[in-house]
Amino acid sequence: MEYDDFINLVATRAKVSTDQAATLSRATLETLADRISAGQAEDLAYQLPDGLDNHLRKQPPLRQEHAQPFGLDEFVRRVADHPAIDRAIADAGVRAVLTTLREAVSPDEFEDAMAQLPNEFRQVAEPVGTGSRQRRG
Repeated sequence: MEYDDFINLVATRAKVSTDQAATLSRATLETLADRISAGQAEDLAYQLPDGLDNHLRKQPPLRQEHAQPFGLDEFVRRVADHPAIDRAIADAGVRAVLTTLREAVSPDEFEDAMAQLPNEFRQVAEPVGTGSRQRRG
């Protein structure tokens, strides 16, 4: 998936402009990098296009070896705390970015990342209007 395709899908799903979608994508991927292991974040980054991959890659001293334990509500709050993100669109933005991420990386990599998160994240990352089992067919 190309950068523009990713951003356009996020914009459509979150019902925001492409500029807002880019900001939401950056904030969500950066927050995800805090929530999963550094190795898993790198594995996901490797499969993302230039312009998105670097948001999952944190350099020392920002990079932590172990994931920070927090749930979906805190995840959305942290995304909403980023500059230029309206709290009202943070929830829809996180859902749109995680769903698009699911389509942008291999099923195995996505499942490896989801395994490090509480189950509530799986429900957020479902493709719109379909179940996960239908997508993999």
